[in-house]
Amino acid sequence: MRGAVQSAHPGEVPPSPHQSKSRWGSPLRLCPFHLSLARLCLTGLLGLLSVAAITAPALAQGTKPSRGNPPAKGSPPAKPKKKLGFEEVRGAGKSIEGISRYTSKHYELYTDLSAEKARDLLDRLETMLGHISKYWGRAPQGVIEMYVVEDLRKWPPGAIQAEGLAHIEAKAGVTLGKTISDGNTFLSKAVVYAVADPGVPQHEAVHAYCVHAFGRTGPVWYAEGMAEMGNYWDGESRAVNANPNVIDYLRKAPRVDFGEIVHAEQKSGDSWQNYAWRWALCHLLANNPNYSPRFRPLGVALLSGQKTSFDAVYGPMQEEVIFEYRQFLSQLAPGLRVDLTAWDWKAKFKALTGGTKVKARIEANRGWQPSRVLVNPGQTLAWETEGQWKLADAADELSAAGEPGGRGGLEGVLLLQDEGGYRLGEPFFLGAQGNWTAPTAGRLYLRCRDDWAKLAGHKGAITVRLQLATETTRESPPLPGDTDADRDTRPAPEDESGL
Repeated sequence: MRGAVQSAHPGEVPPSPHQSKSRWGSPLRLCPFHLSLARLCLTGLLGLLSVAAITAPALAQGTKPSRGNPPAKGSPPAKPKKKLGFEEVRGAGKSIEGISRYTSKHYELYTDLSAEKARDLLDRLETMLGHISKYWGRAPQGVIEMYVVEDLRKWPPGAIQAEGLAHIEAKAGVTLGKTISDGNTFLSKAVVYAVADPGVPQHEAVHAYCVHAFGRTGPVWYAEGMAEMGNYWDGESRAVNANPNVIDYLRKAPRVDFGEIVHAEQKSGDSWQNYAWRWALCHLLANNPNYSPRFRPLGVALLSGQKTSFDAVYGPMQEEVIFEYRQFLSQLAPGLRVDLTAWDWKAKFKALTGGTKVKARIEANRGWQPSRVLVNPGQTLAWETEGQWKLADAADELSAAGEPGGRGGLEGVLLLQDEGGYRLGEPFFLGAQGNWTAPTAGRLYLRCRDDWAKLAGHKGAITVRLQLATETTRESPPLPGDTDADRDTRPAPEDESGL
């Protein structure tokens, strides 16, 4: 038998009001006969997981049990009132006033939320479950039992299992799970207790799905990182949607590199700060196209108990992962899309010689993009641009000169590499045309200058042609927003998608 999945509040008030931890024992290997027997035992065991007892009068009246008047002298002593769990409640057709039961295909929800809020929560949970089951490639198994509390005062004493109650009182959530396995097949059941903050049931629902579908939740960094992605899940959007306090912390705190996240001795429920770092790593790897093709199989392997590791999967591209992880943390903001800021590591670069020209198409809605030009210290490049882009659907079209002040203009940066790995030089403004002298050797990258979180709304592209500067092209580069110097009167070129 493998043990419990639990969520635990870390003891301080985090931006997101829940934490989770996994605790697994060794599998109990059963023969087919004993597995069948275990199935029967599991039914009773799961009944104990569901809820603690509630007195029958409380169920019927929807009130806390009353002490009543003391019995009259000579009366026989009152018999103790039988306590019922929710399994018996369902069978008896009884209910607690203010606490309702709602069902959907994969959830059985007990809550004091209004009917409208409860249905909305179930819709969100079912939609999210569809996405995560498709992502992990394993259909949801069974029904997830969930208790979501908005106002604890509406729940009679004993209505919620003690361990679940402790987490709800802490404004948190917990997933209690049990798994019985014969080594080849398993039976699992998860019960969720959560406060009504939408992110908390979503976080715990990820754990519950993993328990039902895989019988485990994986190592702490993965289990909690992916559950936090569930916490911040917002439909089809790939944009960062984390708690603003979490974003602010990740941007300002001393950086925790991913090696510490995946290798350190960890336990669930340790701190919201650790949950923030786990979310950041999982969000990057799940959404960046450079790493997502390896991340999903890694997760499935971890959930399936296969022998694998983060190093085994990402070791060959360690420098690239480290660089993009650090870039992600430096750019982090609500709305940031790591699929748009992903680096093109396959682009080929070459040094310019003689009158050779290199052409690059720079999309407005992408991050740094390769010019394919390798520069040497003191080398002067000349460039010219064609085309227009804009910063929003309703915005005016701009040339590479951008707006006054430089927003929306063409800017560049050098990617450098030394023994410490990849690093960036200081970005510099280019504009529509001019020349620029390289301060050091490196690979030249270009982009449309704007806030990183706004890239998704950009439209259009600019074609840039670069060559070594000659005496006739050695003019001073334009200033940001110098539209007179930068005005490009030539028509936009044909779509050169092969660039």
